[in-house]
Amino acid sequence: MRVLFRYDCGPKLAARVGSLLAQDLNVATCSEADDEAYARHMEEAEVLWHVLRPVTAAHIAAAPCLRLIQKIGVGVNTIDLEAARARGIAVCNMPGTNSRAVAEMALLLMLAALRRAAALDAATRRGEGWVAGPRWQESYGELCGRTVGLVGYGAVAALLTPILDAMSVELLYTARSPKTETLGAWNTLDELLARSDIVSLHLPLNAETAGIIGAAAIAKMKPGAILINTARGGLVDEAALVAALRSGHIAAAGLDVFAQEPVAADSPLLALDNVVLSPHVAWLTPETLERSLRVAVENCHRLAAREELLHRVA
Repeated sequence: MRVLFRYDCGPKLAARVGSLLAQDLNVATCSEADDEAYARHMEEAEVLWHVLRPVTAAHIAAAPCLRLIQKIGVGVNTIDLEAARARGIAVCNMPGTNSRAVAEMALLLMLAALRRAAALDAATRRGEGWVAGPRWQESYGELCGRTVGLVGYGAVAALLTPILDAMSVELLYTARSPKTETLGAWNTLDELLARSDIVSLHLPLNAETAGIIGAAAIAKMKPGAILINTARGGLVDEAALVAALRSGHIAAAGLDVFAQEPVAADSPLLALDNVVLSPHVAWLTPETLERSLRVAVENCHRLAAREELLHRVA
């Protein structure tokens, strides 16, 4: 079976992918930046292992042999699902494979935003760290005793909840309906925004959730609150967030995802020292990749055997 893995593989991952030939999978890899190689491989690919670069209707139309688009991750908003359905191409994701990594990154961003880690790092490198204390000392904070609100309650939030509980945090969450087994208290979104010292986003991006944290939602947040986003950039109105960060209504933000990726060099977010940034890598660990490959390989075998696919979404 001919598989295309569109991803920039490091040496260890490339070796792991190469070993799959023994499992009757001929896996070609190409960089997400190499559009020419991608187009060439898609002419023969039966399966596409997709990470972040969008899969458009034009890409699907140019892939006559394609039978399965396997998302390496959860969100399928970067795949033209209607075009895939029209061709009878299956689309699958892999919920849970990256949840642990994303939960840990959300915690890291909370702590980094509270302790101004990015600004302290930059000041120390400039030789200014030892003289900045009086100016910044009142802006530091501890997680213990604060109220954290989780917007959305899927696999990531479920893993994050006991970690935060162990750190003596008051936990709130909002979801379509209250959960039967959780350490947090269910609130409406408006209630959660008004009560939380830290708001952490854990929602998929779709027509219902796009821009859910806009100017109106930000105005409802507690003054001095912190916003964390390891989900999808499109959940947040970035212009409204920048204005709130500049005014101090939002004290800090920790962002792994953005409305435009890669982030534009002139994005005002890059100039703010009360923002901690990472380039959409919350999910990316060797452990996540190994779990993901196991699911992707299993679905290839199921496709060949005409068996029911794991986690089919279209």
